[in-house]
Amino acid sequence: MGRVLSWEAARAWREELRAAGRRLAFTNGHFDLLHVGHLDYLEAARALGNALCVGLNGDASTRALKGPSRPFVPQEERARLLAALACVDAVVVFDSPTAEALVAALEPDVYVKGGDWNLATRIPPEATVAQSYGAEVRFLPYLPEHSTTALVERIVRRYAGGAR
Repeated sequence: MGRVLSWEAARAWREELRAAGRRLAFTNGHFDLLHVGHLDYLEAARALGNALCVGLNGDASTRALKGPSRPFVPQEERARLLAALACVDAVVVFDSPTAEALVAALEPDVYVKGGDWNLATRIPPEATVAQSYGAEVRFLPYLPEHSTTALVERIVRRYAGGAR
């Protein structure tokens, strides 16, 4: 089971991994309403390294990027849920709109993002940071039918008008 770490603890853990010659994979996101699409993605990201760190957008960052009705689940709960997954070794919450500073602080060996991003037309800002020190950047397949937005839409359709 993973741990929710402060930035300082995450940096110390990263140094332990580096000293042991272990490869760190890193991804980031909101992970609001955790679902099987998230699990598939995180398992695939973990397979790219010896350890997986998830940078979690905090509540303020999620509101700024997703709107005032988000997140549905508070950051402390999202962090605990992620850390409880077997494929996640560590979770670090960040409050900025991007995880660029966290990527720069941890210097993971592999930066991972979903296939809705790419290096041609929709470049994640963290990828530029990762490439600057020589990290590998990987994009995993995106399954639109397994998104939080799709899940929310299904819930709203099912319960619209008070139907149970």
